[in-house]
Amino acid sequence: MRRIAGIVLAVLLIGGVVAAVVAGRHGEDKGTATKTVRGVIGSEKADFFADPDVVKALAAKGYTVKVESSGSWAMDGLDLKGYDFAFPGSQAPADQLAAKYHAQEPLPRPFYSPLVVVAHRSAADVLAANGLATLDGRNRGTLKMAAYLDAVRQNRTWQQLKGSAAHGELTGTLYITSTDPETSNSGALYLAAASYVANGGKVVASETDIDRTAPLLHKLVSVQGAQQSSSDSVFRDFVSGAGNPLVLMYESQVASLLVTQHHADDLVVLYPGTTVNSDHTVVPLDADGRALGELLGTDPTLRRLAVRHGFRPQGDAAEFVSATAGESDYLNQNLTGVRQAPVPTSQVLHEMTRRARG
Repeated sequence: MRRIAGIVLAVLLIGGVVAAVVAGRHGEDKGTATKTVRGVIGSEKADFFADPDVVKALAAKGYTVKVESSGSWAMDGLDLKGYDFAFPGSQAPADQLAAKYHAQEPLPRPFYSPLVVVAHRSAADVLAANGLATLDGRNRGTLKMAAYLDAVRQNRTWQQLKGSAAHGELTGTLYITSTDPETSNSGALYLAAASYVANGGKVVASETDIDRTAPLLHKLVSVQGAQQSSSDSVFRDFVSGAGNPLVLMYESQVASLLVTQHHADDLVVLYPGTTVNSDHTVVPLDADGRALGELLGTDPTLRRLAVRHGFRPQGDAAEFVSATAGESDYLNQNLTGVRQAPVPTSQVLHEMTRRARG
């Protein structure tokens, strides 16, 4: 009997230990990621979501976020069944997705980024010498959009610009490399900004406006040949020294590079005198997607990490200015002298890009 009682007691003790371990594990799970949320994002936000500190901050709020990259306008052609959110690069493609999936307004817009043109120093100096840009210092300036568009209309080449002969890499037609406007948000917003200037400072809103601006927009696109669908790829090519000396991208990509690298001697950031802000907009496809979108805009840690990746949080310009103080030689932190152009409706923008692609 004593032996049987000992065995029973041992079993009970083992069971108690197992129960304690299971209970302990449940206790340890509290405060760690418990909910997996899936989304499709613009490639410019891939590094943000891959950042271990972002992963940790999201986990502290109970989320594991798994993302796949896509061109912002290309998201409309994807089957988003099984996803919790889409996160294109601006409001126009987001509004289109929201209508398609009956997403409830308002859509979370946690951060934004203006479009900029990055240039190699030789190119920036030549543009400034020919009245196409002004330089505020060694690494920052303004692209005169009206003058640049006039040069495009006239089919100007680098060789026709004074001072270019000293730089053998500056040859061929003068143009800015952008992404494919039919699939990529930055490429479409480039056309939005250019069309606003070409339309006399008015947003393109009618068939007449489209007809008036279409030839110029076609020139901006056709001179580039094959275009990439990802601004991230275009920027990596520029940083590696490949490709065109003038490239359009998001300020966030430049700011993120500077925050980690702190300097780039051959880089000049040109803010178009008329540009477009890219409002990164979450399209919630369910309650989890909405909760995540709102968290990105309200959580102090995630806002700080967004700035580290170059994004400007909505509602508090001081956050960005303070965090990028060391990069003020490159960044126009307060966007002084930069005019924000309204973006055409999705329908008009689609027609503009279609005509521009020819």
